[in-house]
Amino acid sequence: MDLADIPAEPPVQPSPPATRELFGADCATTVEGSQVTAHCHNAYPETDLVSLHVECDRWWDVDGDGAAVAVGPAGRAELTGRCWKEVRAAWVSHRRP
Repeated sequence: MDLADIPAEPPVQPSPPATRELFGADCATTVEGSQVTAHCHNAYPETDLVSLHVECDRWWDVDGDGAAVAVGPAGRAELTGRCWKEVRAAWVSHRRP
């Protein structure tokens, strides 16, 4: 075997599959007209602080960021928000206490 046949660097190893983090409530968000509702359920052992964010379609309509609500293990929460007119987007953010 000649030294030219030995690779200069070891072969690249594939990264191990990412382990799924057991955190974060599952939230279903619905928009009906100008009203937004999110129903969240936390199936994990850590408390999740969830907040509803609503982006309104009209430039003059005020977007809303709801207060954080603690959803404990096996807990449920309903979050609501609204625009004066149409809703452009709505989502729920998650963070640890």
